[in-house]
Amino acid sequence: MVANRPEVDRSLHLALEHFFTCPYCWQTISMVLDVSVPNQTYVEDCEVCCQPIEISYAIEDSILTEFDAHVLE
Repeated sequence: MVANRPEVDRSLHLALEHFFTCPYCWQTISMVLDVSVPNQTYVEDCEVCCQPIEISYAIEDSILTEFDAHVLE
């Protein structure tokens, strides 16, 4: 017999909001990172100046271990 356990919403653990400085306009912005994929590199526009930023990050055990935001060359 399985004991009744409350359902856990695992989607709450798949995203992490991270604040950083835009390499173009130097404003503090945030992005929601997908922690279900251990390593990612992609391009996303700054929400302030709309310039493309290359985002790279690494996740280990749902913890952000590396993060870089670079000017797109």
